Amino acid sequence: MDNTELANRITLLEDIEAIKRLKAEYCDICDDEHNQDRIVTIFAEDGIWEGPGIGTAKGHEEIRKLFKSFADRISFSQHNVFNPRITVNGSEAHGIWYFLGPFTFRKGNRQLWLAARYEDDYVKVAGRWKFKHLRAFGRMAAPYETGWAARPKPDVFSN
Repeated sequence: MDNTELANRITLLEDIEAIKRLKAEYCDICDDEHNQDRIVTIFAEDGIWEGPGIGTAKGHEEIRKLFKSFADRISFSQHNVFNPRITVNGSEAHGIWYFLGPFTFRKGNRQLWLAARYEDDYVKVAGRWKFKHLRAFGRMAAPYETGWAARPKPDVFSN
């Protein structure tokens, strides 16, 4: 293996680790009361947050408003992501993650377990990885008290 190939492999590993840290930062922002000021720092200017049944936000102002609505509805969350599969192609990348976390919704003080699959596109902007398009596909919403098999999926995102 020559030095160029070795340097390319190291760069690839560094990019994958940077994307993992980006996703960890996203989770920390969500658990920091869905901090609207912080969330826009990790999305590209024209970045998209999309969740079927939840909403779509494009650009910093819409993402900020979406996260304000999350903060208004959610009093507690603990985002746990795992099983990352990340592919990097130059200054763009794609990642798939699984999510499981406990939530408390302000409406009725409802405690739920939520599970989702994230499919993210990333872009490197001025040497820093950012979200280009984050997609959150809900897989399960289960009341804490009864679990995910006892009742139908609760509607937690309607007002």
